[in-house]
Amino acid sequence: MSVPLLQVVRVGAYVLKQHLMGVKRYPLVLMLEPLFRCNLACAGCGKIDYPDAILNQRLSVDECLEAVDECGAPVVSIAGGEPLLHREIDQVTRGILARKKFVYLCTNALLLEKKMDLFEPHPYFTWSVHLDGDQEDHDKSVCQDGVYERAVEAIRKAKARGFRVNINCTLFDGAVPERYARFFDDVMALGVDAMTVSPGYAYERAPDQAHFLNRRKTKQLFRDIFKLQRKDKKRWQFSQSSLFLDFLAGNQSFHCTPWGNPTRNYFGWQRPCYLLGEGYAKSFKELMATTDWDKYGTGNYEKCADCMVHSGYEATAVTHAVTHPLAALRVSLRGIKTEGEMAPEIPLDNQRPAEFVFSRHVQDAMDRLAHPKPGTAAAE
Repeated sequence: MSVPLLQVVRVGAYVLKQHLMGVKRYPLVLMLEPLFRCNLACAGCGKIDYPDAILNQRLSVDECLEAVDECGAPVVSIAGGEPLLHREIDQVTRGILARKKFVYLCTNALLLEKKMDLFEPHPYFTWSVHLDGDQEDHDKSVCQDGVYERAVEAIRKAKARGFRVNINCTLFDGAVPERYARFFDDVMALGVDAMTVSPGYAYERAPDQAHFLNRRKTKQLFRDIFKLQRKDKKRWQFSQSSLFLDFLAGNQSFHCTPWGNPTRNYFGWQRPCYLLGEGYAKSFKELMATTDWDKYGTGNYEKCADCMVHSGYEATAVTHAVTHPLAALRVSLRGIKTEGEMAPEIPLDNQRPAEFVFSRHVQDAMDRLAHPKPGTAAAE
């Protein structure tokens, strides 16, 4: 694991405080999406398939900072879309850093060199660059040639400027363990500080629905990759808890905690999580109080059956590490287990069937944009 010590201490203290206060549900990472617009059209993305009228919308600086204050999570992941397309993204970032929140600014890096001068290295700030594998795999994933090379060059320049840089990598069905092991070696040699890895999730709106992993394949894939780490190469560093990585390899029976990574975007506070949009609350308080959390998660809902994504399970792992430190220590000492029996899987017998409700909020938003209320920004 390669998370800054300051972040480990502050997040650990935050989790422990919630535990001692008896708080059952609390946020760890705010997933802030100031826009959906992107300069790529990845086949596995479910965030860009909206009408232009919605893709043209942006959260204002004030709306972003209000979300940060309202939520109170110690970490903010600025996602999208491509956040660097937001004309005021530097102001958003500075405002969050001024609140002493850890910021991970996610980007495909196509605009990183152009926008880098708007930012300064900061102990609470990390560029999170999207790389879904080596040059062939990544360019195929983003459906455009040359993106990998541009991202790698931008990473080199960001590191030369003193920035902390992570990569975020999504693995899909058909991933070859040997290639990803080499890729992890390569990005470590490139000088990145850490990696975030996650299995792909079948967004309802994603054009490509055929290449997402089920849970058994996910566990075996990560076992096969982890066992290939070479002792003569630089050790792989992950910006995730060791317990979450152990979960990916099938050694932990965690349940999803979707409230740990709440999402705020143009539509509002998204229910129940970053990946599923089945309704929106007007405030974070409303989201937490009125969402029927027991309706979601693997074993509870058909859409969640195969999910093992970090936005649902990393918060579970972090909370478990703080409340069960010996369990986390055992994994850290022995490493990720890649052989033997896997932990019991969550039964799916009683899961409720999927409901396809994602388009309702889109139509509502289109109606509001077409017929804005007097006095609103859309009406001016």
